[in-house]
Amino acid sequence: MKLAVAAILATSASALSFAPKQAAAAAGAAAFVAVAPAFAADVGAGESVFNQNCSACHAGGQNVIMPEKTLEKEALDMYLANGRSEKSVVTQVTNGKNAMPAFGGRLSDEDIANVAAYVIKTSETGWDE
Repeated sequence: MKLAVAAILATSASALSFAPKQAAAAAGAAAFVAVAPAFAADVGAGESVFNQNCSACHAGGQNVIMPEKTLEKEALDMYLANGRSEKSVVTQVTNGKNAMPAFGGRLSDEDIANVAAYVIKTSETGWDE
């Protein structure tokens, strides 16, 4: 994608008679913007997604299927692949694992990022029972 953006900018720059240095600077700026995240995770929205999609099995940060694998900080540190992080939660929610179904086809990337932020934040602050 970076190359495509640079090619478009270079073509546009030559069509508009920009100097080569200006075109290169514009291409570099566009490439930087192109790799920036499209959205920041929203913990409040994540709570809503969690309540609608996850709470049947994970109410209060628990796990009704595998009781030792809760969403508590210590359990996430111990059981979550690659450790407790939003990225690890995103992977687990997207792909599923063991008894947990994949939500990648059911929830948007934004919803999954939001629920991951909510799970990590709540694991740090404590789940309401």
